[in-house]
Amino acid sequence: MQDAFAYCGELVRTMDRDRFIASLFVPLERRGALHALYAFNAELARIRDVARAALPGEIRLQWWIDVINGERDGEANASPVAAALLATIDRHGLSPTTLTDLIEARRFDLYEEPMANFADLETYARRTSSALISLSARIIAATHAAEAAEPAGIAWAIAGLLHALPAHLARGQLYLPSELLERHQVHAHDLFAGRSSTGLESAAAELRAAARRQLAAAHPHVTALPPAAIPALLPAALVRLALDRLERSDPLAPAQLPAWRRQWLIWRAARNPARITG
Repeated sequence: MQDAFAYCGELVRTMDRDRFIASLFVPLERRGALHALYAFNAELARIRDVARAALPGEIRLQWWIDVINGERDGEANASPVAAALLATIDRHGLSPTTLTDLIEARRFDLYEEPMANFADLETYARRTSSALISLSARIIAATHAAEAAEPAGIAWAIAGLLHALPAHLARGQLYLPSELLERHQVHAHDLFAGRSSTGLESAAAELRAAARRQLAAAHPHVTALPPAAIPALLPAALVRLALDRLERSDPLAPAQLPAWRRQWLIWRAARNPARITG
């Protein structure tokens, strides 16, 4: 089993560097479980790229649901990520419902239907990013930290989707809400053709403002958390500066924070948790 947790740690280090850096502030005895959760999330996040079509992606997502429901024990034991995740669920009492909801939300990733409205975007963020924060807090501090996790996760997701806009467009996907684009007179065919516009800049600005409001809503709850739970929120420390960078760049060529700066922001927030959302 230790090999399975070590595999998860290496997978997270490679595929989810921000969460890996944040995990280094977690006590060693709980770090492996956190890596198992993050490795599971990384596996879900790459299903679209690996499967390359909706049907094999659906099969893979259903396999994970079956694993969590205890219906694939033999196959799960052969998968280091699944084996480590099941051990983590058992050891830390993670909610199977929350995990399966996370998987179900990822079905959106398999298709090319646009996000309909901001409420749908918030629901997607809540069931993915916010849920991951809540589950992380459960592992490292035996608390779900839901009041901080929900808005912080939504802010993190919005910033991430704005950064990933060119990559999503390149594979025919659109996570920006259709209602928002219509209101700012942005046409999807222009986006897929790589044409920016003042309308797109206005729509992106509205999303950035929404992310900032979510950070502000999370702030009093983050600062009230027990110190042990703080590492679950550390990746959100990147959001404010990321939004500042996005504000100064073309939405179709978003500025990225360099790796050293991301690591420094996480380290600084670990020393002063008020900096996560403040």
